[in-house]
Amino acid sequence: MTIHIAIHHKTEYQYERPITLGPHTIRLRPAPHSRTPILSYSLNILPKKHFINWQQDPFGNWQARLVFLERTSHLSFEVDLVAEMITINPFDFFVDEYAKFYPFTYSKLLKQELLPYLEPKESGPQLSKWIANIKHNYTKRSTVDFLVDLNRQLQQHLDYGIRLEPGVQTCEETLNLASGSCRDFAYLFIQILRHLGLAARFVSGYLVQLTADQKSLDGPSGPEQDFTDLHAWTEVYVPGAGWIGLDPTSGLFAGEGHIPLACTPEPISAAPITGELEECESKFTFKNQVTRIHESPRVTKPYTDKQWNNILSLGKTIDQVLIGQDVRLTMGGEPTFVSIDNVDGAEWNTQALGPHKRRLAGNLIRSLHQRFAPGGLLHLGQGKWYPGEPLPRWALNCYWRQDDIPVWHDPKLLALDQKSLKHTIDDAAAMMQAIATHLGVEPKNAQPAYEDIFYYMWREGRLPINVNPLDSKINNPLERDRLRRLFQQGLEQIIGFVLPLQWINTAGQQGWHSGKWSLRDGLLFLVPGDSPMGLRLPLDALPWSAEEKQKIHPEIDPFAPQEPLTDPWQVMAKRYARHKEYSQATDADFLSAESIQEQEQTTTQPSLSYVRTALCVEPRNGIIHIFLPPLKSLEAFLDLIACIEAAAKSLTTPVIIEGYEPPKDSRLLKLAVTPDPGVIEVNIHPTHSWQEMVNITEILYTEARQSRLTT
Repeated sequence: MTIHIAIHHKTEYQYERPITLGPHTIRLRPAPHSRTPILSYSLNILPKKHFINWQQDPFGNWQARLVFLERTSHLSFEVDLVAEMITINPFDFFVDEYAKFYPFTYSKLLKQELLPYLEPKESGPQLSKWIANIKHNYTKRSTVDFLVDLNRQLQQHLDYGIRLEPGVQTCEETLNLASGSCRDFAYLFIQILRHLGLAARFVSGYLVQLTADQKSLDGPSGPEQDFTDLHAWTEVYVPGAGWIGLDPTSGLFAGEGHIPLACTPEPISAAPITGELEECESKFTFKNQVTRIHESPRVTKPYTDKQWNNILSLGKTIDQVLIGQDVRLTMGGEPTFVSIDNVDGAEWNTQALGPHKRRLAGNLIRSLHQRFAPGGLLHLGQGKWYPGEPLPRWALNCYWRQDDIPVWHDPKLLALDQKSLKHTIDDAAAMMQAIATHLGVEPKNAQPAYEDIFYYMWREGRLPINVNPLDSKINNPLERDRLRRLFQQGLEQIIGFVLPLQWINTAGQQGWHSGKWSLRDGLLFLVPGDSPMGLRLPLDALPWSAEEKQKIHPEIDPFAPQEPLTDPWQVMAKRYARHKEYSQATDADFLSAESIQEQEQTTTQPSLSYVRTALCVEPRNGIIHIFLPPLKSLEAFLDLIACIEAAAKSLTTPVIIEGYEPPKDSRLLKLAVTPDPGVIEVNIHPTHSWQEMVNITEILYTEARQSRLTT
């Protein structure tokens, strides 16, 4: 899966008259140690009448020695090569043990062989100051880290500029100007490395930069179009690793885009073209261009533009055929993503859950919420639960209406994935009271919930005599953390509040019904566990009633005709006003118990004992969590959400919505982000056309990448 590129490089000299040319040396053939595979190479020279001898210089570089047989007014060198742009890891090497940390000393034999690369050629006040500063601020670290820091430091200190004058600036000139060309940077870096006791050499070669398939998330994305040119950089010799390429112009290590032509101790020996000629005036031109001649499909670009346009055209054609035959289908999908960064983490290979995965999933669902459903509801639900997993997995859901009326108006009141807001049990009590008021039910029906003190007293009594509930000697990590948390906060503390709640839709009347639960102990003790309190309600302890009498709300036929949804805020506002008027008329903040009993005797509503679902409000991790009860109609769900948002707005308190999902209804769309082993799975909402599917997919993959996820 590589890209093959063709480099075309032409250098021309046009003389004012025919002249005699002396011997020329051409160093425009990739060096033998080039790590980028060269698939083909050609060198065309004008004038045609010449002798050419391919040689290797004392440093192993290829060079062509030319002797011209007649006078000429034109001289040109044209290079064409094809390279395979395989991905090269510039850090794919080992370092000898004695050289792993800088400073180190080359072995006696190696030092003798590297003598031409160890001798500094320049010194001066600016260069000495630079080197002294490096030594003064040096802290012991690995040789590779030292070279990375030194290369980046030099790149950040100097400004790059194109300089057409021949030759190389002195180190003093480059440091005083704080600018130069690539060859000036490379030469300065060589002198710095040699003064620090490291062997370094000058490299002349081709630099190839291809336009990235995707914009970079962390830094510059590179050129806007494919680019190549002659370039210069530095190589340093590290025992065990050999010659390592360092590019002080970019501050990077040399990779597949660096194709060396000549590597020598001094810049003059690496010049691409050297030779003798008669004195005359000349016109110099050059051209460098790179062309992609083969591209294999890859993750970031699986199709060519032509292939993709054909796919789009075919999708539209199929759509037209289906419409013509009145075939009504929907499309969906469950694409999966992995992390760009933490690729070796267990959660991105084998495990389904992990903190990094949860954080990226939260980022993704929030960005998709903004793109697809600005008026949607973010919901923390229960995902898959496989044997061997102690608790169900999480599921991040987003719900919005097909008619574009907001389900949730103010996203600032949704606290999903926020840090602790320091909400307390008092905040939960205020939230429960506000919600009950907007629902039009008696707030005093809300009951405080406690952990089962009798169970945990029994559990503590069964611990070994030398084990404290607060220590770490309990084998089960979930139970260990649970006991530590409970005994630290105190078993007498209120966990949250439970409001028995049920939606009534009988005799053409709709509304909420509530009542206090009658429990044998008088207090509401939760079932022991680690789940939200809404999943730990003591439903078995409620008064018994015949099962057929509990089914007071029939299932809705999914194929029955559906009426347009109303705006629940209007209904809720009228109910809230009536409830406030009634409260004031009875000269009480809330309805009294006597009034409730009188109302029950004069209505056809079922007995309070049949209310077996409840709304829960619980401060957890410093944020109020509201657990939704199961509901069988979408109208009831939307009404409840409107009441919760109105209560949160009145208290300016962000909340997290969790618990049961809304009932299945074609008028409500759903998008979900869930965990699977090694990946994040996105369940996208159904679409009715090919173009709509394309738009959703493009948005999804764009937002996933911005959330640092990839495929």
